[in-house]
Amino acid sequence: MATKCEYCPLRRRGIFASMTQEEVRYMQRFKVGEIVIDPGTPILIEGSNSPQLFTALHGLGVRYKILPDGKRQVVNLIFPGDFIGLQAAMMGEMGHSVEATSKMTLCVFDRSAMWSLFKDMPERAYALTWHAAVEEHFLGDALATLGQRNAVQAVAWALARIFQRGEALGLVKDGQMKLPYKQQDLADALGLSLVHTNKTLAALRKRQLANWTDGTLRIPDIVTLAEVGLLYDAHVMKRPIL
Repeated sequence: MATKCEYCPLRRRGIFASMTQEEVRYMQRFKVGEIVIDPGTPILIEGSNSPQLFTALHGLGVRYKILPDGKRQVVNLIFPGDFIGLQAAMMGEMGHSVEATSKMTLCVFDRSAMWSLFKDMPERAYALTWHAAVEEHFLGDALATLGQRNAVQAVAWALARIFQRGEALGLVKDGQMKLPYKQQDLADALGLSLVHTNKTLAALRKRQLANWTDGTLRIPDIVTLAEVGLLYDAHVMKRPIL
């Protein structure tokens, strides 16, 4: 059975902004269903024009682009609470693809009803604007990382950000977090070779700052890792949820 918005587990997390009862009831009408997908399942394909929009309720995914030579460029990672498909809704088609990297549960919305959201519940429509702004902010941070951080700083920055987000979502238990990505995904996202990424991860592991093995990320000292990654703002922004 689909999760009712009233009992949405994400709303219990402090990372998400509170909603009024009127907003909860409206979102329940806006939501048309729920789907569960397996790891490796495409959610949206670059160039597609999907009639549906999604919110990640459980599980992790990845956004990526396929370059003309067939190589894959990771754009960013998807966590619970992230909204999927805004680009297609605004621009007519997806400029990147989205894929599940773990088993995922997605809340499903009808894209044709999105404009009613702006008309009937502008406070909720603000959440769409927020998600678009955050995507731009993240890409700015990523560009700074590619241009100004060395390999150790870049990998430390990425792992610290992932871990901080995981903590805010309750995905970290006993100092470790399931991270169902490939090292190649991290290498692609940071503009590093796989060999360089492997060596950098080994260096961080030797310094006992981070250990990512067998799909589990362990960070014994997040403060020091963040400092190594030049990540001085440890605050995880409160996020609206759709």
